[in-house]
Amino acid sequence: MAEPRVLTHSDPNKAIRDELIFQLNGGYAHAPLESVLKGIPRNKYGEVPEGLPYSLWQLLEHMRIAQSDILHFATNEDGRYEELNWPDAYWPESAAPPAEDAWEISVAQLNEDRHAMCEVIADPARDLFKPFPWGNGQNLLREAMVLIDHNAYHVGEMVTVRRVLGIWSPKK
Repeated sequence: MAEPRVLTHSDPNKAIRDELIFQLNGGYAHAPLESVLKGIPRNKYGEVPEGLPYSLWQLLEHMRIAQSDILHFATNEDGRYEELNWPDAYWPESAAPPAEDAWEISVAQLNEDRHAMCEVIADPARDLFKPFPWGNGQNLLREAMVLIDHNAYHVGEMVTVRRVLGIWSPKK
Protein backbone atom coordinates (compact mmCIF):
# COMPACT_ATOMS: atom_id res chain seq x y z
CA MET A 1 0.00 0.00 0.00
CA ALA A 2 1.20 3.50 -0.80
CA GLU A 3 2.30 5.82 1.96
CA PRO A 4 -0.53 8.05 3.19
CA ARG A 5 -0.52 11.58 1.87
CA VAL A 6 -0.15 14.34 4.40
CA LEU A 7 -2.01 17.54 3.68
CA THR A 8 0.22 20.31 4.98
CA HIS A 9 -0.95 23.28 2.95
CA SER A 10 -1.32 26.52 4.84
CA ASP A 11 -4.20 27.28 2.47
CA PRO A 12 -7.22 25.06 3.31
CA ASN A 13 -8.76 25.71 -0.13
CA LYS A 14 -5.60 24.39 -1.81
CA ALA A 15 -5.64 21.32 0.45
CA ILE A 16 -9.26 20.59 -0.44
CA ARG A 17 -8.60 21.10 -4.16
CA ASP A 18 -5.56 18.81 -4.06
CA GLU A 19 -7.50 16.10 -2.22
CA LEU A 20 -10.45 16.29 -4.62
CA ILE A 21 -8.10 15.91 -7.58
CA PHE A 22 -6.26 13.03 -5.88
CA GLN A 23 -9.55 11.23 -5.22
CA LEU A 24 -10.89 11.92 -8.72
CA ASN A 25 -7.75 10.28 -10.09
CA GLY A 26 -8.23 7.14 -8.01
CA GLY A 27 -7.34 7.91 -4.40
CA TYR A 28 -6.54 5.01 -2.09
CA ALA A 29 -9.84 3.25 -1.53
CA HIS A 30 -10.24 1.24 -4.73
CA ALA A 31 -8.60 0.02 -7.90
CA PRO A 32 -7.77 2.91 -10.23
CA LEU A 33 -9.87 3.14 -13.38
CA GLU A 34 -6.82 2.58 -15.58
CA SER A 35 -6.16 -0.78 -13.88
CA VAL A 36 -9.80 -1.80 -14.15
CA LEU A 37 -9.88 -1.02 -17.89
CA LYS A 38 -6.56 -2.71 -18.63
CA GLY A 39 -6.47 -6.11 -20.29
CA ILE A 40 -10.16 -6.54 -21.05
CA PRO A 41 -10.61 -8.80 -24.08
CA ARG A 42 -12.53 -6.98 -26.81
CA ASN A 43 -15.10 -9.79 -27.00
CA LYS A 44 -16.07 -9.13 -23.33
CA TYR A 45 -16.96 -5.42 -23.71
CA GLY A 46 -20.62 -6.11 -24.43
CA GLU A 47 -21.19 -9.28 -22.41
CA VAL A 48 -23.78 -8.94 -19.65
CA PRO A 49 -23.01 -11.53 -16.97
CA GLU A 50 -25.89 -13.65 -15.72
CA GLY A 51 -27.50 -12.00 -12.71
CA LEU A 52 -26.00 -8.57 -13.38
CA PRO A 53 -27.75 -5.72 -15.20
CA TYR A 54 -24.88 -4.20 -17.20
CA SER A 55 -21.99 -4.94 -19.51
CA LEU A 56 -18.59 -3.31 -19.17
CA TRP A 57 -19.45 -1.13 -22.18
CA GLN A 58 -22.65 0.12 -20.56
CA LEU A 59 -20.80 0.99 -17.34
CA LEU A 60 -17.95 2.72 -19.18
CA GLU A 61 -20.27 4.73 -21.40
CA HIS A 62 -22.55 5.62 -18.46
CA MET A 63 -19.52 6.94 -16.54
CA ARG A 64 -18.43 8.94 -19.59
CA ILE A 65 -21.87 10.46 -20.12
CA ALA A 66 -22.43 11.30 -16.44
CA GLN A 67 -18.95 12.78 -16.03
CA SER A 68 -19.38 14.89 -19.16
CA ASP A 69 -22.73 16.10 -17.84
CA ILE A 70 -21.25 17.05 -14.46
CA LEU A 71 -18.34 18.84 -16.14
CA HIS A 72 -20.67 20.80 -18.42
CA PHE A 73 -22.97 21.68 -15.52
CA ALA A 74 -20.04 22.86 -13.36
CA THR A 75 -18.65 25.05 -16.16
CA ASN A 76 -21.91 26.53 -17.43
CA GLU A 77 -20.77 30.15 -17.48
CA ASP A 78 -22.10 30.48 -21.03
CA GLY A 79 -25.56 29.30 -19.99
CA ARG A 80 -25.65 26.55 -22.62
CA TYR A 81 -26.00 23.56 -20.28
CA GLU A 82 -29.00 21.40 -21.09
CA GLU A 83 -30.17 18.87 -18.55
CA LEU A 84 -30.18 15.30 -19.83
CA ASN A 85 -33.28 13.11 -19.57
CA TRP A 86 -32.82 10.78 -16.59
CA PRO A 87 -32.19 7.88 -16.81
CA ASP A 88 -32.42 7.20 -20.55
CA ALA A 89 -29.84 9.73 -21.75
CA TYR A 90 -27.28 8.51 -19.22
CA TRP A 91 -27.07 4.91 -20.44
CA PRO A 92 -26.17 3.51 -23.86
CA GLU A 93 -28.93 1.65 -25.67
CA SER A 94 -26.96 -1.49 -26.47
CA ALA A 95 -24.89 -3.78 -24.25
CA ALA A 96 -22.06 -3.77 -26.80
CA PRO A 97 -20.13 -0.87 -28.29
CA PRO A 98 -21.86 0.33 -31.49
CA ALA A 99 -18.61 0.57 -33.49
CA GLU A 100 -15.17 -1.04 -33.56
CA ASP A 101 -13.47 2.01 -32.06
CA ALA A 102 -16.26 3.09 -29.67
CA TRP A 103 -14.54 1.64 -26.57
CA GLU A 104 -11.29 3.49 -27.22
CA ILE A 105 -13.13 6.73 -28.00
CA SER A 106 -15.16 6.46 -24.79
CA VAL A 107 -12.05 5.77 -22.66
CA ALA A 108 -10.21 8.71 -24.24
CA GLN A 109 -13.16 11.06 -23.66
CA LEU A 110 -13.59 9.85 -20.08
CA ASN A 111 -9.92 10.60 -19.38
CA GLU A 112 -10.07 13.96 -21.19
CA ASP A 113 -13.14 15.09 -19.25
CA ARG A 114 -11.66 13.89 -15.94
CA HIS A 115 -8.53 15.93 -16.68
CA ALA A 116 -10.68 18.96 -17.57
CA MET A 117 -12.63 18.60 -14.30
CA CYS A 118 -9.33 18.44 -12.40
CA GLU A 119 -8.27 21.71 -14.07
CA VAL A 120 -11.57 23.32 -13.06
CA ILE A 121 -11.14 22.12 -9.47
CA ALA A 122 -7.52 23.32 -9.35
CA ASP A 123 -8.39 26.83 -10.57
CA PRO A 124 -8.15 29.13 -7.52
CA ALA A 125 -10.34 31.67 -9.32
CA ARG A 126 -13.26 29.24 -8.99
CA ASP A 127 -14.97 29.33 -5.62
CA LEU A 128 -15.49 25.80 -4.29
CA PHE A 129 -18.36 26.84 -2.02
CA LYS A 130 -20.35 29.51 -3.88
CA PRO A 131 -23.59 28.16 -5.33
CA PHE A 132 -23.77 28.26 -9.12
CA PRO A 133 -26.18 30.94 -10.36
CA TRP A 134 -27.63 28.39 -12.80
CA GLY A 135 -28.30 25.64 -10.22
CA ASN A 136 -30.40 24.88 -7.16
CA GLY A 137 -27.66 25.39 -4.59
CA GLN A 138 -25.02 23.18 -6.21
CA ASN A 139 -21.43 24.33 -6.05
CA LEU A 140 -18.09 23.13 -7.40
CA LEU A 141 -17.24 21.20 -4.23
CA ARG A 142 -20.52 19.29 -4.37
CA GLU A 143 -20.16 18.50 -8.08
CA ALA A 144 -16.58 17.27 -7.55
CA MET A 145 -17.68 15.02 -4.68
CA VAL A 146 -20.64 13.68 -6.67
CA LEU A 147 -18.30 12.84 -9.54
CA ILE A 148 -15.76 11.14 -7.26
CA ASP A 149 -18.51 9.09 -5.61
CA HIS A 150 -20.18 8.23 -8.91
CA ASN A 151 -16.96 7.13 -10.60
CA ALA A 152 -15.83 5.08 -7.60
CA TYR A 153 -19.19 3.30 -7.45
CA HIS A 154 -19.12 2.32 -11.11
CA VAL A 155 -15.43 1.37 -11.09
CA GLY A 156 -16.40 -1.07 -8.32
CA GLU A 157 -19.21 -2.41 -10.49
CA MET A 158 -16.75 -2.89 -13.34
CA VAL A 159 -14.53 -4.96 -11.05
CA THR A 160 -17.57 -7.08 -10.15
CA VAL A 161 -18.47 -7.59 -13.83
CA ARG A 162 -14.87 -8.57 -14.58
CA ARG A 163 -14.85 -11.03 -11.66
CA VAL A 164 -18.07 -12.67 -12.81
CA LEU A 165 -16.73 -12.85 -16.39
CA GLY A 166 -13.53 -14.44 -15.05
CA ILE A 167 -11.29 -11.68 -16.38
CA TRP A 168 -10.20 -9.92 -13.18
CA SER A 169 -6.86 -10.51 -11.61
CA PRO A 170 -6.14 -7.92 -8.92
CA LYS A 171 -2.53 -6.88 -8.37
CA LYS A 172 -0.96 -8.51 -5.40
